[in-house]
Amino acid sequence: MSNMAMYLAEFVGTAIMILFGSGVVANVSLKDSKGKDAGWNVITTAWGLAVAVAAYITGWVSGAHLNPAVSIAFAIKGDLAWSLLPGYVVAQVLGAMLGATLTFLTYKNHFDATDDKDTKLGIFATIPAIENHFWNLVTEIIGTAILIIGLMGINHANNGVGPLSALLAGFLVWVIGLSLGGPTGYAINPARDFGPRLAHALLPIKGKGDSKWSYAYVPIVGPIIGSVLGAFIYKALLTLWV
Repeated sequence: MSNMAMYLAEFVGTAIMILFGSGVVANVSLKDSKGKDAGWNVITTAWGLAVAVAAYITGWVSGAHLNPAVSIAFAIKGDLAWSLLPGYVVAQVLGAMLGATLTFLTYKNHFDATDDKDTKLGIFATIPAIENHFWNLVTEIIGTAILIIGLMGINHANNGVGPLSALLAGFLVWVIGLSLGGPTGYAINPARDFGPRLAHALLPIKGKGDSKWSYAYVPIVGPIIGSVLGAFIYKALLTLWV
């Protein structure tokens, strides 16, 4: 598989994931949408399914990382060449921007009808329930570390999950959202937050307010730290288990 084919797969897969993920947030939060007020269970379920569907579409090409934190972790583990990492990250960020833009176009009338600025931003980027950057970082670190440990564990050869790996990755993201997503909205993915936040800043969204860049480092730095910790924790565990 060529490098460009893998980059394109990461771009397309991330765009699909974000379209479904930001789309469900738009559906449950924007004025007069059919899914208005459907709640957190619907959001987390759709995010998990979004990951699984995107992974099935593109996983056979690039591994469907769809997340710089995952790419960093698998580079540490030795499953991704470090030389491919920059291209993966750029593709993931651009794909996330496209997915968020498609969500905006889908819900354009509802964006126009909604007055609340935070509601609009929350469709694109994560907003903490209680803003405390230190503890928000801790939350993102823990969530991403368990994401990495979970993904590496699911894909260990001894499990033999084969084609089920993408579905199980979706279940993993689903349970992280249900269990750990409350404090920060569980970015656990720098591209998932940065790309759509940048799209929010650039798109002509009626009455959108600012993009809250003062918080934007948290869902970037936290997942990166969590990915490194998760990779090293899993590697340490393997030395004890194997």
